[in-house]
Amino acid sequence: MTSQVSSPAEQADEAVVGEQRKVAGTKDVRRLDRVIIRFAGDSGDGMQLTGDRFTSETATFGNDLSTLPNFPAEIRAPAGTLPGVSSFQLHFADHDILTPGDAPNVLVAMNPAALRANIADLPRGAEIIVNTDEFTKRAMQKVGYSESPLEDGSLDGYSLHPVPLTTLTVEALKDFDLSRKEAERSKNMFALGLLSWMYHRPTEGTEKFLTSKFAKKPDIAAANIAAFRAGWNFGETTEDFAVSYEVAPAATAFPTGTYRNISGNLALSYGLVAASRQADLPLYLGSYPITPASDILHELSKHKNFGVRTFQAEDEIAGIGAALGAAFGGSLAVTTTSGPGVALKSETIGLAVSLELPLLVIDIQRGGPSTGLPTKTEQADLLQAMFGRNGEAPVPIVAPCTPADCFAAALEATRIALTYRTPVMLLSDGYLANGSEPWRIPEQDELPDLTVQFAQGPNHTLEDGTEVFWPYKRDPQTLARPWAVPGTPGLEHRIGGIEKQDGTGNISYDPANHDFMVRTRQAKIDGIDVPDVEVDDPHEARTLVLGWGSTYGPITAAVRRLRAAGESIAQAHLRHLNPFPRNLGTVLRRYDKVVIPEMNLGQLATLIRAKYLVDAHSYNQVNGMPFKAEQLATALKEAIDG
Repeated sequence: MTSQVSSPAEQADEAVVGEQRKVAGTKDVRRLDRVIIRFAGDSGDGMQLTGDRFTSETATFGNDLSTLPNFPAEIRAPAGTLPGVSSFQLHFADHDILTPGDAPNVLVAMNPAALRANIADLPRGAEIIVNTDEFTKRAMQKVGYSESPLEDGSLDGYSLHPVPLTTLTVEALKDFDLSRKEAERSKNMFALGLLSWMYHRPTEGTEKFLTSKFAKKPDIAAANIAAFRAGWNFGETTEDFAVSYEVAPAATAFPTGTYRNISGNLALSYGLVAASRQADLPLYLGSYPITPASDILHELSKHKNFGVRTFQAEDEIAGIGAALGAAFGGSLAVTTTSGPGVALKSETIGLAVSLELPLLVIDIQRGGPSTGLPTKTEQADLLQAMFGRNGEAPVPIVAPCTPADCFAAALEATRIALTYRTPVMLLSDGYLANGSEPWRIPEQDELPDLTVQFAQGPNHTLEDGTEVFWPYKRDPQTLARPWAVPGTPGLEHRIGGIEKQDGTGNISYDPANHDFMVRTRQAKIDGIDVPDVEVDDPHEARTLVLGWGSTYGPITAAVRRLRAAGESIAQAHLRHLNPFPRNLGTVLRRYDKVVIPEMNLGQLATLIRAKYLVDAHSYNQVNGMPFKAEQLATALKEAIDG
């Protein structure tokens, strides 16, 4: 979905918090500045699809938004159980927002398990829409309810809307030739229609989506559309929903341009395609499916028209081996994985360091160790990316900070790989990969020029005057070796994992040569040109909060809260983790306290302390979920006061 956003000067100021109006012939309409909605149900109830459709229509409407899908790792967890609950949270607003929100204003609970799993996150006064048809005695006992929470008074502090979603859906579809079980599957569309009415979301896009999704099953498409419309009409006619809500477009949040809703993995995929076009190189992805990275393989496989080749290998090692072979052959080579796959790929990454070939290794981090938490997020692969190979095998590390920023991070990782002839690690994570936000589609002239020059002929003259090709003769500025495409006459050279002689590339066991090559490879990485870290410090604070990766949103939201309360705090965020920006040490020494929030046990803090001898304070979380802004604001306030 794309939408045009006008400049702030062209937009009227429409956002009035809590304004309520009455339109003739309609119910009351209350205007809000932001809303947080969570859809929750069994993993077979279609909550991810429901949330995704609501998100797409919200993006089309022009709100700023941020999402948090949360689902079990099992393909089909036991129905009606707490481990089987799947949820999708969406925060949308008429202004710039940064996180999916700390606490939902609205919970749609499709069964007792969904209610019990999520009720603790709701503030008092929040709205709860429950599917009463699923609150059977057996279903409630399965999740520990001895009495019905709909009747025992435990929900008196909330605005409860009991709705027989299943019954209403089946009734709406009685004219269709569907079994009751088939009709019940559309109850998520009924719920989507109801919420779309409550928040004045567009409907045309969802109806077109359903028509397209079920193009080969037009009866199913028609049934889902009918259920969706029935949900909308129910909201319009029922007495239980006396008020609907409007959240105006985010008129001042975006620069002028064409926008679309985008997830991190989709942005990464588009970034890789754009990078290959800007480099004028074919894109080759060698990959093995692994959550949460598989979406990149799925998406890139659709783009053969852009010269993209995808190879689904039999395992992680084969995937990166094929990618490295493609790099040797002159392609923009990529391999995608998550933490366990990085461990398997480590030997080939070391080989790429030795061969000094460009290769993008994209790690969508998840909870570990081992298989760990496949569908939960974490930032615990930083030290693996930095040191997870035998010998001295340094690689650059780049980390995006938002879902949309994954596009730019892919271009930046490509620039470094091609310019310096090195594998590059790109560290995203499950939160960024599955989360989404508005993204301004860039013009082509805004993209960097990534074209490279392959070696064309001899580059060295021997003492006797003979001109030869030396595969490890380096560019004096970048220390990159020439990239020689196989089959180019006169550029034949040795290749392999055994240490090379400087210049010639011949096998060498000479101690002095090995020392020189190790130091040269390190110097090449240390010399990579990366921008200085920028510091947001409007009041000359004494405390700096330093982040990396997906903590950007929660940290920035927490900093805004503190500044609104009159506190003075500075913020900096790292995209480049190896090498660090050259001014980072100077920045850190400017502050009395440095706080580093991470979704690990302090990996960046360890690197910062070691390199800069700064007593950085860690604030850590490893529960598989992103930080909440209020939680970080509290921790940072304690650091300021401590």
